[in-house]
Amino acid sequence: MTTFVLIHGAYQGGWIWQHVATRLAASGHRVFAPSLDGCAERAHAVRPGITTETHAGELAELLFYEDLHDVVLVGTSSGGMVLCKTAELARDRIARLVFADALALFDGECIPDIVKRVGAVTSELTTGPSKQDAAGRMFASLEGALKEWTLARYTPHPVAAMNDRVKLPDFWQQSWRASVIYCKRAPNPGEPHQRRCAEKLGATWHELDTGHYPMLTTPDELARLIITP
Repeated sequence: MTTFVLIHGAYQGGWIWQHVATRLAASGHRVFAPSLDGCAERAHAVRPGITTETHAGELAELLFYEDLHDVVLVGTSSGGMVLCKTAELARDRIARLVFADALALFDGECIPDIVKRVGAVTSELTTGPSKQDAAGRMFASLEGALKEWTLARYTPHPVAAMNDRVKLPDFWQQSWRASVIYCKRAPNPGEPHQRRCAEKLGATWHELDTGHYPMLTTPDELARLIITP
């Protein structure tokens, strides 16, 4: 049995991993898919000061309080940044890292350095596209009931976690067992960014012929790659 902690990206919550988590659990694994602070069902608690680092600190505490060891961290989209910081904070509890079409920023980088977002609606606390924009652009590859299900759960993301520069003084200097899963139909974060991550970590490279939400569009294939060392 392997313990997996699934880390969602921006505008999401633990809900986005539902189909993959079910498949991992059915294979006998232990699965955690928490919603990050200020996201999804926790959006009512959004406030100043929620950052990539506070998100990761909360996950590191989860690993401690649940006494989890040999954990496989899986991050998607901006959750890749949280994955890196969580791994840095809880090095002795981590067995492997999986970047699923994920951002993997170097120390001092920020998302706008890598991804040029358009049409964001930004307030003092949150940022993200309008639901109409999300439907026509961000979730354009989804269809029918799946698209409606996803849009109903969309929430803006804590603004500092999207805009601030990440603090990773140690992560990229350490050795990790890692896999990178590149989604060929997703324009962002893009192949060059993910190749950089794979080369820096000496990670195993995988590709899926799908868009940026493989946990929704190809859950069987994604679950298989997550399990694969």
